Amino acid sequence: MASKDAVVGSAVGLHARPAALIAEKAGEFLLSVPGSDEEGVDAASPLMIMTLGAGKGATVRVESDDAAAVDAIAALIEQDLDA
Repeated sequence: MASKDAVVGSAVGLHARPAALIAEKAGEFLLSVPGSDEEGVDAASPLMIMTLGAGKGATVRVESDDAAAVDAIAALIEQDLDA
């Protein structure tokens, strides 16, 4: 399984707009973003992404069997998606 830590780049953290954009992209792949319970959340669900409570500068881990998916989602997390 591929994994990558990504630092949240959006000024508002993984809130509504960034979560929606990430979930839209994640919907193209099958992957999860581990939360504090380490089980992970469905990255294709904006609501589940927001439950992580990840603010700007927080580190989240993206995991998937698909390394391309991990890279794509990690890159989105690191961008300021509210700009």
